[in-house]
Amino acid sequence: MNFKPKLVSIILNCYNGEKFLNSALKSVKNQSYKNWELIFWDNRSKDNSKKILKSFKSKKFKYFLAKKHTTLYAARNLALKKTSGEFISFIDADDTWEKNKLTKQIKLFKDKNIAVVYGNLWIKNEKNKKLKKFINYKVKSGYIYDDLIKKYNIGILTSIIKKKVLHESKIFFDSQYNIIGDFDFFIRLSKKYEFGYISEPLATYRIHEKNLSFVKKNLQIQEFLNWLKRNKKNLSKNDFMVLQKKLINLQFNEISLTKSLLSKLRFFSKYWNSLYSLKNILALFMPKFLLKKFVWFN
Repeated sequence: MNFKPKLVSIILNCYNGEKFLNSALKSVKNQSYKNWELIFWDNRSKDNSKKILKSFKSKKFKYFLAKKHTTLYAARNLALKKTSGEFISFIDADDTWEKNKLTKQIKLFKDKNIAVVYGNLWIKNEKNKKLKKFINYKVKSGYIYDDLIKKYNIGILTSIIKKKVLHESKIFFDSQYNIIGDFDFFIRLSKKYEFGYISEPLATYRIHEKNLSFVKKNLQIQEFLNWLKRNKKNLSKNDFMVLQKKLINLQFNEISLTKSLLSKLRFFSKYWNSLYSLKNILALFMPKFLLKKFVWFN
């Protein structure tokens, strides 16, 4: 009996993504694993994104136009409804995949306890074209909720999920978020299911001037603050303190890059227990123009 590979539905949410879209689509088309469909969700783009998609002339590329423009996470939920595969994966218009990404990941699902597989990735700086490996430490598989609380490390572009676990658990994306929806989604999944991890980079995430998490840093901070308030009752005291410390560091990083030395000193003195580290002490007195050169995404 011949084994037929399981269908993977790949979701690409696109809003005016023409700049890098061709590379993203090529990396999907060139996958060594061949049983896939691409759900291209056009969130009312006003550029040439649709034209670029159609130029590939592939029946595996399935185009859907949103009735109206929505948040990214509302769009992902809508795109999920169009999928036919047993597995769900994600790529954005400015991402690319390694050729063997899906092949390597599907193998891990031989362990029937695994619900999600993710992996390492490359960070590519579009200014200087440098590549940096995202994860440089040992990562375990299995139940990883506690690890994600301490150090969240999942890039959605590397993930692949059993579709049935989403329906069983009724865990989908929370459309109220614009920035931290991935974090919220995988934290909730990790409470219930086992994750598999591949240490090799499976994809490349581009850092450029239009990345929402950098352009709208204040929104990210506000969403994280709201998330903590909403989930405080569901978190242990220690987990809450760990995440609160992360929030304080996010706020300090933003103040360091945008505010005066006096503002930095005031904030540091207020939260010094959470901020006390050599890195943050240096950030206190380093000029902004120099500090930006040392921030990892620059």
